[in-house]
Amino acid sequence: MPRPIKNRNVCCLPRSNRFGPLDISTNKENYVKMKVDEYETIRLIDLEGLTQEECANQMGVARTTVQGIYNDARKKLAESLVNGKILLIDGGEYSLCDGREAPCGKVCPRRRCKKANIKAE
Repeated sequence: MPRPIKNRNVCCLPRSNRFGPLDISTNKENYVKMKVDEYETIRLIDLEGLTQEECANQMGVARTTVQGIYNDARKKLAESLVNGKILLIDGGEYSLCDGREAPCGKVCPRRRCKKANIKAE
């Protein structure tokens, strides 16, 4: 029996969940679907500059899990950019940071917003 999938900790959902060319039809073959946890690895590693190990600690999973998620996310980004497909970010196994307790990590957008006294999206 396979091991159950562990939820990944995610700080926040993307501001926009759909990206891509404006001049194509919206039928299913023109979409690439990225999971929210894949988006989070791209945000943490590429945007925030975390290592895979730091990303794994923040998301509450093993480094090898982050490595696999990150590789899948990069392939989906490449397919969207190279083949001109719409990137849709939705779904996956994740737990969203609610901001009521301690922020989930040092690069949590909610922590920055709390310090600057602004609302997180």
